[in-house]
Amino acid sequence: MHIHDLRLHADPSRVVLRPFHLGWQARNAEGSRAMRLVRDVARLSEAEVDAEYRKVLADFGERHWQTEAMFAERWDEVERSLELKGEEYSPTREKLIGAYFCHEYTYAAAALMNPSIVPHHDQSGCAGGAVRFVMSLRAVGEGHISSIVFREGIAFPDGRIDLWPQNAFGTSVQLDDSTLSDSDLGVTVHRHPDSSLSNTVIFPITEQQRNGLEDLRLVRFEHAPGEHEWIGTYTAYSGSTIRSELLRTTDFRRFLLEPIQGRAGRNKGMALFPCKVGGYYAMIGRQDGKNLYLLRSRRIDRWDSEGVLLMQPKYPWEFIQIGNCGSPILTDHGWLLFTHGVGAMRKYALGCALLDRDDPSKLLARTAQPVLTAENADRSGYVPNVVYTCGAMRVGEQLIIPYGISDSSVGFANVAIDDLVKTMS
Repeated sequence: MHIHDLRLHADPSRVVLRPFHLGWQARNAEGSRAMRLVRDVARLSEAEVDAEYRKVLADFGERHWQTEAMFAERWDEVERSLELKGEEYSPTREKLIGAYFCHEYTYAAAALMNPSIVPHHDQSGCAGGAVRFVMSLRAVGEGHISSIVFREGIAFPDGRIDLWPQNAFGTSVQLDDSTLSDSDLGVTVHRHPDSSLSNTVIFPITEQQRNGLEDLRLVRFEHAPGEHEWIGTYTAYSGSTIRSELLRTTDFRRFLLEPIQGRAGRNKGMALFPCKVGGYYAMIGRQDGKNLYLLRSRRIDRWDSEGVLLMQPKYPWEFIQIGNCGSPILTDHGWLLFTHGVGAMRKYALGCALLDRDDPSKLLARTAQPVLTAENADRSGYVPNVVYTCGAMRVGEQLIIPYGISDSSVGFANVAIDDLVKTMS
């Protein structure tokens, strides 16, 4: 296993402009906080409005992308929500009101962790076996709220990795239908057409997601030869309950976020196979909090079966529990499945298992020792003694493995497939 020097860290300087809600109770009632705020700005003279707006732009204009356009969009939302049609305000006053209903959010100030990696939807220009990729990461910001962020780059057959740069601006996805923000069904969001994926943030939207979108396990799913969809399983945390949900996209511009229906969806840590197996959709899940199960379903959005037992903790470094670390990867040897084990002192380490190609309920081999564990400086962090990944990617005969380090940063490793298989018994 080769460990790269490259590290990604939590960064409190990365902020995004987000809506600030005072509550829309009683809609346009004069006594609502939101309406009082609008009326306070409406009472300012035009000279006062110009002066206040100049102050806002001086403070925040250079810290965000298309700041004034976002203020204007926010005014449009406020106008609709408070039913202010017919109110005549100057463009500057409208944008100032929009600014009062926005705030900066440090979406990656506390932690950056638990990445997954998939081939990019655009492979144009790649040669010599190189693969352009999309990496998802869990970013933790103010209030311990988790969101989904992305990085793009290129991986090479010799294990090298080049990350594309980010600019200074983070941009939040937008809800296609703003009336569905409290929906218990699927919602569709889109990123701004002028914003890059590497600067896009997907924040919690629905009530079930309110306290975080956690640990996205992305996979490029093949519905038919040449017909791909990028699908990720993640945990939606409301603050009191959890539910597994799906993120689905064909172009990384528009994303469907929908709940997994059925009994299995009440659990976390589910990982989808990259294609149907034996005519069924298949997943790896931890249905009892301790062991790994193979799940099958006729529908990708409904999982009723509790599955068949696949693996139990066997070695001391995984006695407390085991779980999957992303979607299985098809090789000439069979399905490679990265796992995590939790041992004494709640130390997390990565292992790997080999499943039969045609019948993945058959466990062929597994690693008796961790393939990656927290050592030295990597033991310290937001949650110490943890290494964890939500998915690796095959590039030629190498596996590229991004991994979280003590819930604080992200590192990278690569290993030859044959060398990894030789460590199993």
